Amino acid sequence: MKASQVIERYEAYCPQDLSMEGDISGLQIGTLNKDIKTVMVALDIREETVAEAIQKQVDLIIVKHAPIFRPLKNLVASPQNKIYLDLVKHDIVVYVSHTNIDIVPDGLNDWFCDLLDIKDTSILSPTKDSFGIGRVGTVEAQDFQSFAKKVKQVFSLDSVRLVAYQPTTKLISRVAICGGSAQSFYKDALRAGADVFITGDIYYHTAQEMLTDGLLAIDPGHHIEVLFVSKVAEKLRQWQVEDDWDVSIVESTANTNPFFHL
Repeated sequence: MKASQVIERYEAYCPQDLSMEGDISGLQIGTLNKDIKTVMVALDIREETVAEAIQKQVDLIIVKHAPIFRPLKNLVASPQNKIYLDLVKHDIVVYVSHTNIDIVPDGLNDWFCDLLDIKDTSILSPTKDSFGIGRVGTVEAQDFQSFAKKVKQVFSLDSVRLVAYQPTTKLISRVAICGGSAQSFYKDALRAGADVFITGDIYYHTAQEMLTDGLLAIDPGHHIEVLFVSKVAEKLRQWQVEDDWDVSIVESTANTNPFFHL
């Protein structure tokens, strides 16, 4: 079958036009007019991912984070450029699904809510039409640190950063969440009445402003978005059965998280 058939079904579920303005989504490397046998789902494309794709004879990678995220000045075989050159050399197609999978109903932020038992959810920050990025909802009333420990356990993390004056005994029941690096939406979390905002890559000064405004936060890191891999693969396998696709679906096992904590 053609790569275009897989992507057509994916975009029926998660259209490119849901993406935020200026976002990178869609085909980034190769052609969809290509016969494929193996599709891999990945969070990132780094050296480890490319080596894995070559070893598994992957034809198409559906990835959340675009491998080309800055303008290229050349294609000299530097370590970074070698990632792109190896993909082209081995005729591996790369399709990016970034903020559209964050926005679409039954997408990444809804999957986060399911894992954390966040109920009665609504959109955190509207984008266009009836869509929006992030979610806000309710949890059973509990103290902040107990909920933070749940976040750590659910995402199998070695630590989480907490934005709070210590010690805090504040009870929380309304939670906002947005995967990736979404600190810019913290005022939307305030407007939505959230007690706590979960997102990655929170800056020092933004954390101070959150506390001044009365908002607690949990920073579990950007890499929790790795949930994309298993959940998108699950959907692909469902469509594989429904549409009788003659392809294999594999999940990347390469560890592309650049951080660990001592």
